[in-house]
Amino acid sequence: MQFNLDDNSQEPLYLQVARQLEDAIFLKGFDEGEQVPSTTEISKQFHINPATVLKGMNILVSEEIIEKHRGLGMFVTKNARERIKVKRQNEFYSDYIQNMVEEARKLNLSKQQLLDMIERGFEENE
Repeated sequence: MQFNLDDNSQEPLYLQVARQLEDAIFLKGFDEGEQVPSTTEISKQFHINPATVLKGMNILVSEEIIEKHRGLGMFVTKNARERIKVKRQNEFYSDYIQNMVEEARKLNLSKQQLLDMIERGFEENE
């Protein structure tokens, strides 16, 4: 797994760790039940504090995407990809769809006009 942490990003390092590990799981870089790199491995690779890495990993533990096995490390949970998918669909709705509908209303677009625009977007990007 290759992390690309950005020291200059506005996003804190621990959130970058969580997001990139989540991406790796979602994109099948790790299978259910598979061990993920340890906090020590990640911290040494990027020269960051292990506590920073652990803080990011604990986010994924709280979301039941990875789980701790005492003395063994962290492992991908069963149904982790499905949890990530549902989470991202909910975020997509709140981050994009709600704003898009609000802007469409400001522009006096009908529901059908908005759906036509979305359809056009899909067709243009095939």
